Amino acid sequence: MKNNNKRVKWKAFVLSMVAAFLPSLALATDGQPLDLTNASVGFFAIGVFVFAYALVMVEEFTHLRKSKPVIIAAGLIWGMIALTYQGHPGMELLPEHAFRQNLLEYAELMLFLLVAMTYVNSMEDHRVFDALRVRLVGSGMGFRALFWITGILAFFISPVADNLTTALLMCAVVLAVGGDNSRFVTLACINIVIAANAGGAFSPFGDITTLMVWQKGIVDFWGFFALFIPSAVNFLVPASIMHFAIPDEKPKTVTSEIKLKRGARRIIFLFLLTIVTAVSFHNFLHMPPVLGMLTGLGYLQFFGYFLKKTELKAIQARADDEENISGMPFDVFSPIARAEWDTLLFFYGVVASVGGLGFLGYLGMASELMYTEWGATTANITVGVMSAIVDNIPVMFAVLTMNPDMSTGQWLLVTLTAGVGGSLLSIGSAAGVALMGQARGKYTFFGHLKWMPVIALGYVSSIATHFWINSSMF
Repeated sequence: MKNNNKRVKWKAFVLSMVAAFLPSLALATDGQPLDLTNASVGFFAIGVFVFAYALVMVEEFTHLRKSKPVIIAAGLIWGMIALTYQGHPGMELLPEHAFRQNLLEYAELMLFLLVAMTYVNSMEDHRVFDALRVRLVGSGMGFRALFWITGILAFFISPVADNLTTALLMCAVVLAVGGDNSRFVTLACINIVIAANAGGAFSPFGDITTLMVWQKGIVDFWGFFALFIPSAVNFLVPASIMHFAIPDEKPKTVTSEIKLKRGARRIIFLFLLTIVTAVSFHNFLHMPPVLGMLTGLGYLQFFGYFLKKTELKAIQARADDEENISGMPFDVFSPIARAEWDTLLFFYGVVASVGGLGFLGYLGMASELMYTEWGATTANITVGVMSAIVDNIPVMFAVLTMNPDMSTGQWLLVTLTAGVGGSLLSIGSAAGVALMGQARGKYTFFGHLKWMPVIALGYVSSIATHFWINSSMF
């Protein structure tokens, strides 16, 4: 009996502390969440998220993985929300239901990205990207030709592979052929970042932002390709201007040869088949694209089993080929293990944290300000500028959570700006941050900043092109 009395007193004490911590709570009706935007818990949540994201932005200097602060922030935000609702009988389960919905959205996107990363890692294991790099390095082209070919390849590879992998591959080519020419390396890296970000903007799975919009069902699969020309303009305008600053010289030719590992071409085919499966599940069966992607992972698993069972025969048939003898048989779980887990967990922290802020009422407030007072066009262009400073994932997730009433043209506009806006600064995208590390001392924040007016011209031009050629969608 005494223990029960102690528990009752302890619960009363906790709830009284919560009440003291939350001096102003707007009452909810009809089972709707409380408006906590003016309460202490709301200010606490904003402070935690801002501090966590500040740590993300200085990752390059602190070497603290970006997933760590946002995961802690998500736990603190939802923990305080749940504690707050304990003081409102009959509403205790609202935070749980809201978080479960957030978790479901994250799970669909995480599993989709995990399959895509696994295929990219498998192709890397089988030297597909090494073969492409060696072929470009040994081509004998001049700096200006290499500037264009690396940019064009980045533009067309990033819609299939992610912009980070694409940028790293093209930067490896640039460093191999022009490592001593700092001017060429700087301009080529800027061009690669712009091209990779622009290429991802017109593909449903070219970037996490486009993937989120597609999986939400706001724009159908083929609808994104209306952004192809605006995305190309975003890449071509600054590239055409920077072209004249590239040294008109030829680097020393490097000759070497890379042989693809057994099964490489079939893995490329299976990746394309997986994409077709995901699109077909979504368009014809009205199922989430992630179901098709996971089915495609099964393709790769069975092919890995086939390679493992036939490895001995392949070695005996090609005993004179050292390239095929060396190395362990392909194991699909190895590329899965090497997926960008920091990025995937960062994505969880962002989705959960922004979802918590939305549950508190802040996204509704932001939606009212941006999409009602400013108007959709101004708001969507601003989203792109914000994505140059803050990662485009939380920005786009916030917009999707707000779910403003917009035309297809406006949804495509925010997809475009969130995708290409990160090119304005070197820290605005994963591609830019990665290349600053890969080409350290040659591609820098200030080197990129020097060309920001030219990049901004491409940004504005791409928006104008979208309004011009897609005017019927507004």
